Amino acid sequence: MKKENNIALGAGFGVAIGAVLGASTDNMGLWICVGIALGAGFGMTLGKKNDNNKS
Repeated sequence: MKKENNIALGAGFGVAIGAVLGASTDNMGLWICVGIALGAGFGMTLGKKNDNNKS
């Protein structure tokens, strides 16, 4: 998978998890932002890990 796709996939999962946490804590704005940031970071890490396995 391309690096950009991993970042988008991670950010998408982050939005979903952030929305759930935001709804349960009644602070939607904070948790969606945190979810996007953590998801994008996870996606970048996943992309780098896959690149290292190919070489």
